[in-house]
Amino acid sequence: MHPRLYLITPEDLDIDRFPDQLAAALAGGDVACLMIADGGWGETGFQKIAERIVPMAQKAGTAVLVHNDSRTAGRSRADGIHVDTGTEDDLKQALETFRPGGIVGVGDIRTRHDAMTAAELGVDYVFFGLLAREEDEEPHRKTLDFASWWAEMFETPCVALSGHALAGIETAAATGADFVAARAAIWNHPDGPEAAVRAANEILSRHQLGEVDNG
Repeated sequence: MHPRLYLITPEDLDIDRFPDQLAAALAGGDVACLMIADGGWGETGFQKIAERIVPMAQKAGTAVLVHNDSRTAGRSRADGIHVDTGTEDDLKQALETFRPGGIVGVGDIRTRHDAMTAAELGVDYVFFGLLAREEDEEPHRKTLDFASWWAEMFETPCVALSGHALAGIETAAATGADFVAARAAIWNHPDGPEAAVRAANEILSRHQLGEVDNG
């Protein structure tokens, strides 16, 4: 069993263009999950975007999570929510609202204690890497350290955020993370999202879970 791809919507998402980009990405191969990241559209805009994207991705077998907005997640019939407000009360509320039927993931993890606390609350995954941080070519060193530590020690799945180059997917997968999250590496790929997803899956297929490369 190898890590799977976790996509995050682009920072410059254009609702008129993105459905075609998403269709291309989904045609490229396995996509375990798509997070619709908050683009500052407001509740109405967020819901409009989610209602258009969610059924497309779900039809392809991809779970869809909404970033921090429980109303939009519910109204669009998304599969769950990704919480990275840094507030434990928000996470508890999400768990009460979406579990047991939905998925609840947590990000904005700054310490090992943060990660362990979230796992104890019963989240479906912990996400290492900060969405608000500008993407470098390779994953952030702290992201890699967290993911390697977590993959060796805990059963709750983890997601490692890669960089904006496809090579970063290789680096993130080597940590033993269950999922590798990609954003610009997919949407900004010179050959398009379909080719990028195909290449990402080829990279991920070379990494077996439980075989952590600490080199």
